[in-house]
Amino acid sequence: MFNFRFEEQFHNLGPYSKQLKCYPVIMMGGKQRNDVDKGGKIILPASALDHLTRLHIEFPMLFKLKNNKKNRESHCGVLEFIAEEGRCYLPYWMMKNLLLTEGDIIIVEYVNLAVAKFAKFQPQSVDFLEISNPKAVLENTLRNFACLTKGDVISINYNDKDYEVCILETRPGNAVSIIECDMDVDFAPPVGYQEPVKPSTSGIKKTTSSTLTKPPEKVVSEGYRLDGKQRKKTEPISSTVKEEKQRGVPFYDYKIGLLRFHHDFTNNEEQMDVEQAKPEVKGFKLKHIGVKANA
Repeated sequence: MFNFRFEEQFHNLGPYSKQLKCYPVIMMGGKQRNDVDKGGKIILPASALDHLTRLHIEFPMLFKLKNNKKNRESHCGVLEFIAEEGRCYLPYWMMKNLLLTEGDIIIVEYVNLAVAKFAKFQPQSVDFLEISNPKAVLENTLRNFACLTKGDVISINYNDKDYEVCILETRPGNAVSIIECDMDVDFAPPVGYQEPVKPSTSGIKKTTSSTLTKPPEKVVSEGYRLDGKQRKKTEPISSTVKEEKQRGVPFYDYKIGLLRFHHDFTNNEEQMDVEQAKPEVKGFKLKHIGVKANA
């Protein structure tokens, strides 16, 4: 009936690239979508899904956002296809990075990004140091993201407080996909952070104990005679005061000599002979004294 071929109708269908008017998520009709503002995904019209399903694309769906007037670009994922035709809704932090206002024209283009291997972040305030486990908080936040772009400033919400973090570096490219990947994360010092100054020890005097101090010399008295006469200078002074030596200082005046032990064995032998020559004295018991006399 109709000479119609599916391949011929979509033969000239090129990659997805559309100009859409962008608006913040808060201006979208219906209930408030706070989950979109905390992530890195946008909302596109249903025509975008219709176009993408006719192409042999690779999932996940990732897009490049370009603001040609300000020469700014970023990358994102898609959350839903429920926006009005000709419109798209972006998180507020993403509009700030692209220098966009409500109703500005933005180019949305489908791209294929490499899987992330490394990313480095820099907090924009020293208040970020109040977070006890920043890697765990960052990991929980990035669950709502599909990709990262070098130079973007994302917002992290923790304990009802927003912390801005800049993406300093991504590998293997300036834009990477973070869906189902093992990525190494590093943090740079926050903006305005200063290392604590260590107290200088240049003005402190150091005391050295290398030199040994001699003990104070003791005064030795010459003494007096018991008869009241003065001592003769020629007489030697007998003093019982001994010079105390400092502990730990070796005695260098020591002279090596021969140590002898004298044993006089002759006196010992004579004493033994005298003891053997003593007569043996026999005694009597008191009960036997009277018996011998009677006998």
